[in-house]
Amino acid sequence: MAKRVTAYRFTKSFKKQYSRLPKEIQKAFDKKLELFLRDMSHPSLRVKRIQGTRDRWEASITMKYRFTFQFSGDTVIFRAIGTHEIIT
Repeated sequence: MAKRVTAYRFTKSFKKQYSRLPKEIQKAFDKKLELFLRDMSHPSLRVKRIQGTRDRWEASITMKYRFTFQFSGDTVIFRAIGTHEIIT
């Protein structure tokens, strides 16, 4: 897993889910995104592979909220954002 992200994009569903989040969670994600782009292995992100997948990952925004992503070449694709139920 790369430490520093150089290219990324958001899926259409991610953008839709993000727009429905409470404003304080959007702000928290924005801060976590900055951290993720600098150092995706930062302990506060708690990045881990999603169980049962080969190429999907999750990271924490708060103890309740997560975002998922995957790599496509050198690009990180943000797939989903929401409560922990988005993982299942």
